[in-house]
Parts: sequence; C-alpha cells; structure tokens
Amino acid sequence: MSHAVFLDRDGTIIEETHYLHRPEQVVIFPGAAAALRRLQDAGFRLIVVSNQSGVGRGYFSLADVELVHRHLSGELGRAGVRLDAIYFAPEAPDQPSRGRKPSPQFVFDARDQFGLDLSACFMVGDKLIDLECGWNAGLRKCLLVRTGYGTQVETAAPEALRSAVIVDGLPGAADWILSTTHPGLRP
Repeated sequence: MSHAVFLDRDGTIIEETHYLHRPEQVVIFPGAAAALRRLQDAGFRLIVVSNQSGVGRGYFSLADVELVHRHLSGELGRAGVRLDAIYFAPEAPDQPSRGRKPSPQFVFDARDQFGLDLSACFMVGDKLIDLECGWNAGLRKCLLVRTGYGTQVETAAPEALRSAVIVDGLPGAADWILSTTHPGLRP
C-alpha cells in the first residue's frame, strides 16, 4: 500500500484569489513547488482535493476549472512535480455534493484508485473544512498552513485545532511530514 499527501489548492499551493477561474490568476506560493517535490521524492503521492463552488454558483464553468488545473499542473511540472490526481467538488454549499469538503469521499476515492493506506496519509490545508475532511477520513495527521485563510482559522478556532499541526506554509508542512516519516532526510 502507498501513502499520499492530500492538499487543498487555493490558499495552500497557490495564493487565495476570490473565485479563481483563469490560468493567469494562478500564483504558486514561494517554496511550494520545491516542498511538493521533496514529498514526491520521498514516495508520497500528491493529491489535490478542492471545493470549487464558483461553478455551482454560476461564476465560471467546469472548463475554466480544468484550464486552471492544466496550467497549475504544467507550472508544477516545470519543477519536476507531478500531481497524481485532482479531485474537486463544483457544487455550491447549498447543493447536494458527493465530495464537497469536509466530506472525506474524495479521499476514499483516492484510496481505492491508488491503494492508499489512509493511516499513513496526511492532509494539508488552510481551512477547517480541509482538516475536517482529513479527520473524517482517518488520516494520520492534518496540518493547517498559515497561508490563505490559515492565520484567521488559527485565531478563530484554536480549540478545534488541538489535534492539528500548524505550520507557516507548504515548505513547513513538508518539513514536518518528512521529519515524522523519514527522520534521516534533511530539509
């Protein structure tokens, strides 16, 4: 069985932009690609799980989301990073959804697709619903990054974060995960 790091997209890998839907809006956080490469090189699958409610709200189309994901994958690919999968929920919060976080359904789908041992997997995100998705799936540990909405979440919900690891950004998340799973690896 293999292991993975599940990642939120907006506010975690890329800068939070209100209803991002154009490739030119994608800005990868400094150090994020290198952090993902380190995780990938250590044997982790990299799987994005994202809510994209702008589709359900009528702000942009599924094709727009696909263009953004293709662009993001290409930009990360230049740094030698390959995303194994991108799962996203296009529904608005008030619409029925199979996979909208905090639902763990996409994590379970990835488990079945890639033969993952969820007790050896991690979730990294900037919102409480990201962490709840990981907790609901029984992942080993969930990490809150202070990028995106993370700092606000840390301030507003400290009690809810008692079992989370809080780090500054994706490089810190990679450092923590690798120090826990591969103690001999140096940043």
